[in-house]
Amino acid sequence: MLAKQSDGEQNRISGAESLIKSLNDHDVELLFGYPGGAVLPIYDTIFTSSFTNILTRHEQGAAHAAEGYAKVTGKTGVILVTSGPGASNAITGIADAMMDSAPMVVLTGQVGTGAIGTHAFQELDVISMTKAVTKANFQVTQTSDLARTLDKAFEIAQSGRKGPVLVDLPKDVMASMTFEDNQPACSGVDDSELMAEQKNQLNAILAKLKLAEKPLLLFGAGVGASNAGELAAEFAHKWQIPVVSTLLGLGILKNDDPLFLGMGGMHGSYASNMAFQECDFLLNVGSRFDDRLVPNVSKFAPNAEVAHVDVDTNEIDRIVTTQYSVVADAKKALEYLNNAPVEKTSSQAWLQRTQDNKTKHTFHYSKDDDVLKPQEVIEAVGRVTNGEATVVTDVGQHQMWVAQFYPFKHQRQLVTSGGLGTMGFGLPAAIGAKYADPKKDVVLFVGDGGIQMTSEELEVLAAEKLNIKIILLNNRALGMVRQWQDEFYDKRRSQTVFTHQPDFEKLASAYGVAYYELTKNDDLDSKLNKLFEKDEPALIHVSIPELEQVYPMIAPGSANDEMMGLDK
Repeated sequence: MLAKQSDGEQNRISGAESLIKSLNDHDVELLFGYPGGAVLPIYDTIFTSSFTNILTRHEQGAAHAAEGYAKVTGKTGVILVTSGPGASNAITGIADAMMDSAPMVVLTGQVGTGAIGTHAFQELDVISMTKAVTKANFQVTQTSDLARTLDKAFEIAQSGRKGPVLVDLPKDVMASMTFEDNQPACSGVDDSELMAEQKNQLNAILAKLKLAEKPLLLFGAGVGASNAGELAAEFAHKWQIPVVSTLLGLGILKNDDPLFLGMGGMHGSYASNMAFQECDFLLNVGSRFDDRLVPNVSKFAPNAEVAHVDVDTNEIDRIVTTQYSVVADAKKALEYLNNAPVEKTSSQAWLQRTQDNKTKHTFHYSKDDDVLKPQEVIEAVGRVTNGEATVVTDVGQHQMWVAQFYPFKHQRQLVTSGGLGTMGFGLPAAIGAKYADPKKDVVLFVGDGGIQMTSEELEVLAAEKLNIKIILLNNRALGMVRQWQDEFYDKRRSQTVFTHQPDFEKLASAYGVAYYELTKNDDLDSKLNKLFEKDEPALIHVSIPELEQVYPMIAPGSANDEMMGLDK
C-alpha cells in the first residue's frame, strides 16, 4: 500500500508513490530496471508497495526486455534506470524500439533539480541525448506535474506509429510531496473513425485492385502492431491475392498458407522477390520499404502502381514513390477494405505463376554427414514446437535462417531486432517475451557473437527460473559480417573469425543454467522433445559449419530479381 497523509479531501503522496500509482492506473504489470542513487526514492516505494520489478543485469538488457514484452503483448513496456550511465546504457535499446515501433515508457533517474547543469555526479543531459531516438521526452521538474506527464507518455507511446517515450525524473521531485491525482488515466486508444478523405483513398485502391491483373500484397510490422493479422489474411483470401511479408511481418499469414510467398528482400524467397518485379499493382500495408526489402529503389516493382497504407505520414513516399496513399491505422484500413464487395479476384494465370515460383529455387540446404547444419536444427525446433513457440533471435546469419526455416503461424510470434539490427538483443528480449506469455514456449536462437554481448542476463534466467530454451548456433565467427567479407571483400576476414572462445558449458554452469549439446549423432526430434519437456532454462549448444552462407542474397544496389546463390 502507498503511504498516504490526509490533507482535507485529498491525500498527499510522494512523487515516487505518485509514479507507482500511475503505473497501476495504466495497468502496468511489471517493469524492468536497475537501481542507482538517483532512483532510490522510487525503488524504496517499489519495495514498500510490492510493485513487480525485474532486475536485469544491465540497463541495455532492461530496454531489450521491455521491447520483447511489448512486441509480444502489444502493451507498453516499461523500464526504470538511474541517471548518468544508467540512462546512457539504455539508449541502444531505446533506439532499437524506435526503429521497430515498439511502445515503451523509459523512466530515467536524474540528479536533483538544483544540481542540474552543474556536472554533478552521474548527471547527464539525457533529454538532449535521446531526442533522435524517442517519439517524445519529458523532464518533470514539479511533483504535481508527474501524473499528467506520465499519462501523456503512455498515450504517445501507443498512439499512431508506436514507439518509446522517455520521462526524466529528478531525485528531489520523486521525494517531494504532492496531492494525489484521482483523475482517470488517459487510455491512449484512438477510437476515431476513418475520415471521408481516408475512405475515398481506400476506395481508389479498391477501384484499382479490380482492374489489376497481377496484384500483390505486402504486409509489414504495422499489421501486427495494430493487431490486424486476421483481417489481413481475410482480405488476401477474399481477393485471392498473393502475399509477401517483411521480416517483422512474418506470421501474419501462416507459413503454409497457399497465398503466402515468403519474406521478401535481401534474403527473401525467390517467389516473393520475383512477385515484386512482375506485379502490376502492389498494396503495402504497414511496411516502411526499408533498404533490406528494397535494395534498389529505381529497379523496384518496375511494372507496378504502388499503394501504401501506413499510420505514419512520414513514411509515405519517403523511399518508394506511390500512386495511392492512405495515412491510417492498418486495422481500421483493413476493416474498411474487408467490408467492400469483391468484384474481381486475381487472375488464375497470375496465381499459378506465383505458385510455380514457390516451387523454384526454394529455401534449401545441403546436409553434411559430419556436422549439423543450422537450417536442419531450426526445422527440428519448428517440428517439436509445432510452429507455435514465441521465437526470439539475436542478429546475424541465424536470424535470417530462422526467418527462412521456422514455420511461423501467428502475428507477433517473431521477436527480433529488425531496423537497428542490434547484436545482444536476443537474450534480454527473450526474458521480456517470457514474461509476456509465461505459458508459451520461448525459444531463443542466438549466435556465438551476440550471446557474448549480453550474456550477463543468463543470471536473470536462473534467478527467476525462466523456462527459455537457448539454441546457440556456434560457427566460431561473426557469420554475417564474415559472409559480406567473403562476397564483397575478396575473403579478407578481418576480425570476424574467433580464434578463441569461452567455454560455453562453463559459462552456463557459472550462472546455474542447464547445458546440453546437439550433435550429428543425435535424433534431433527425440532429443529436443526431451529438452523442451524440462521446465528449466537451458543453453543448447550446436556447432555448425564455419563457412555456411545465407542464401539467396541480393547484393546492395541490385534489383530484387538479381539474387545470388539461388541453387547453392
